Amino acid sequence: MRAVETAVVGAGQAGLVVSGLLSQAGREHVLLDRRATLGGGWQDRWDGFRLVSPNWTTSMPGFPYRGSDPDAFMPRDGIVDHFRAYAAAIAAPVELETDVTRLAAHPGGGAARFRLETSKGPIDAREVIVAGGPFGRPYVPQIAAAIASSIRSLHLHDYRRPEALPPGGVLLVGSGQSGVQLAEELMAAGRDVTMAAGRCGRFPRTYRGRDIFWWLRSLGTRGAAVGTPLPAPENLASPRLRLACNPQLSGHGERHDTNLRAMARAGLRLAGRLESIEGTQVRFAADLAETLTFVDRFFDDRFRRSFDDFAERASETLPADEPAQVDFDPPSITDLDLARERISSVIWTSGFRPATDWIDLPVFDEYGLPITRGGRTDVPGLSFIGTPWLVDMGSANLVGLVRDAEALAADW
Repeated sequence: MRAVETAVVGAGQAGLVVSGLLSQAGREHVLLDRRATLGGGWQDRWDGFRLVSPNWTTSMPGFPYRGSDPDAFMPRDGIVDHFRAYAAAIAAPVELETDVTRLAAHPGGGAARFRLETSKGPIDAREVIVAGGPFGRPYVPQIAAAIASSIRSLHLHDYRRPEALPPGGVLLVGSGQSGVQLAEELMAAGRDVTMAAGRCGRFPRTYRGRDIFWWLRSLGTRGAAVGTPLPAPENLASPRLRLACNPQLSGHGERHDTNLRAMARAGLRLAGRLESIEGTQVRFAADLAETLTFVDRFFDDRFRRSFDDFAERASETLPADEPAQVDFDPPSITDLDLARERISSVIWTSGFRPATDWIDLPVFDEYGLPITRGGRTDVPGLSFIGTPWLVDMGSANLVGLVRDAEALAADW
């Protein structure tokens, strides 16, 4: 049996930021991570993965981005190396290959409020900070079970590179950030790609001369002071929208907008929302035109006015801008025979769901997300960091992580 003041579960970037702040506050703590190596969930991404946020967003407290191109987009292995170097710089007390299988209230009371059951024995702690991140458990819809065995069906989590797929075309299910990046990669590799598009909006890569993540960070850290904060959970039409896809962006190739119409003009075959699969027969909803209209209007309808208001109220002198639109209406398909079209693979870019069933405490809503105020739950001593929508839409992103962690640290 061990006892610690604070246990941080997860040693990805969220856990490391918290560790650095705990050390600054002189707080005894330990970071527990189930992996054999540091690097968090970035290690699970495919070979050609790149950040969709610029390199400057990887700067952490006391550890700025160390490269030569802050506006480029870091590849997977570079991200892993960056955060390993950060862990070394802050002397993070990480214990790897330590899987936390249960978190519950301490059975005996006293100074320790919690007991963590781990693969290396139990640990008692007065405080616990869950830093598991947004990529908990790959989500694949139940209809995937009906795909013919002749078709390779896999979640994005299990994809590595185009050459690892069987020869033939690819059907991508989902059109969020990962979906558009995979479409670009597979098309560049010479694959015929079909995409079932969902309701994922898109951001321009830059607006008024600044990268979209400059805007997101500005509104997340300075917006509230001038009346233009980022959207918060209470602003959503439904709590379920916290599980929705991230807006389309890409860090592949040269800096560019991701636009489904432009990609379709270049050879991407688009379809509406996937409705059913039976063997090799696939049916899509007849909603492609409506979906593309939603995607095109997303930025203007939900963010542009807030961005402009922020620039004016914060006295940011920036040039006027009119995000480019693409005038191309791709043909819509509603039925597809995968075998006839020589489509050999289906990749589900359908996101992830929370993996919190190891936490035996009443702190979750019906969607499996923690109920918090700025990361703090109603259970004294239990907090979360790096989870989607803790404070606002930036909470699980590099641009909101440090802000949320510093707010937690304010009470230490």
